[in-house]
Amino acid sequence: MVSDAELFAAAEAIRQKAYAPYSKFQVGVALLADDGRVYSGCNVENAAYPIGNCAEASAIAAMIAGGAKRIKRVYVTGPGTLPVTPCGGCRQRLREFADLDVTVISHGVEGAPLTQTLGQLLPHSFGPEYLGN
Repeated sequence: MVSDAELFAAAEAIRQKAYAPYSKFQVGVALLADDGRVYSGCNVENAAYPIGNCAEASAIAAMIAGGAKRIKRVYVTGPGTLPVTPCGGCRQRLREFADLDVTVISHGVEGAPLTQTLGQLLPHSFGPEYLGN
C-alpha cells in the first residue's frame, strides 16, 4: 500500500517540474491507481491560456497511458498555506475515473492538508453511469 507521505513526495517532485511562467502557480498531482502504481502530473501553461494543461489532467493522461483504469487516491500540492483543490474542470475529470468515495488530499505545502472525498468536492455530480457506462 502506498502511503500519503509517498503520494505527497511524488506530487512535490513533479510540481518542481511544472511549467508555469505566467501564473507562477506550480501544481503537482499524484494519483494512486487500481494497478497499485503512482502516476503524477504537473501543470503546463501556454501563452494562449485555454490550451494549457492542469496537473490533474496530466496525471490522468499518464495513468491511462500506463494502462491503469481507475483512481484510488489523489494528492494535490501547490504553493501557499491554503489547500490547493482541483479546479471545477479537474473535479469532473477525476469523476470520470474515480468513485465518489475516493479520497482527495489538497495541500498548500506551507499549511495543513485538507482531506475530502471526491463526492464532497463535487456534490450531485454527473458521471459515466448516467450515460450507461
